[in-house]
Amino acid sequence: MIALKQILAILRKDILLELRSKDIIVSMCVFAFIVVIVFNFTFDPTTQQIKISAPGILWVALLFSGNIGLSRSFAREQENSMMQGVLLCPVDRSLIYIAKVIGNVIFMTIVQLIILPVMVILLDLSIGHVLPQLLVVLFLGTLGFAGIGTLFSTISANTKSREVMLPILLFPVSVPVILSATKSTAYLLSGKDIGQSLSWIKLLVGFDVIFLVICFLLYEYVIEE
Repeated sequence: MIALKQILAILRKDILLELRSKDIIVSMCVFAFIVVIVFNFTFDPTTQQIKISAPGILWVALLFSGNIGLSRSFAREQENSMMQGVLLCPVDRSLIYIAKVIGNVIFMTIVQLIILPVMVILLDLSIGHVLPQLLVVLFLGTLGFAGIGTLFSTISANTKSREVMLPILLFPVSVPVILSATKSTAYLLSGKDIGQSLSWIKLLVGFDVIFLVICFLLYEYVIEE
């Protein structure tokens, strides 16, 4: 119970800061909009090519905007030594990781809920028949990406070029999550039988569990540095 209260307290702090500034969600949404609009002008929405490319476009928009959100969330912690204040509190370091992951997942999910309808309209997609499954895949992909990203954004936060260092560290390691999420989304949007995407979804769940457990165990040592 005490651990849950500590997690909620840290999460509440991050959400209140975002409600006041709105810089993370706004910057993520703007970038995602730009990506979707650029691809919309690149492909003809009436052709089959856009249907095939839609899963990749979706995850490019979400992952790169998520990278911006992860970078901004920990850059804000460095301002006025807020992270040092959190570390001075009698809180288990691993609980800080859990709270940060939940916060990042919430912010990225908000952006997804905004971007997905825009993509459906601009790219003329039909997702009504697979919407529940698609939302599950989006959540699993976001969870795995945020789990790894929270660890690496903490590492890169203290570097001079954190905006460059974070994607260099994050994207190569998160390839299994990105690939599994993109393949699962592609099967769902292609209209094929849902069973054909289960193997990729199971793989996505497996990598989520592995990465979250490893990052959870390592975070205590990373944040102390």
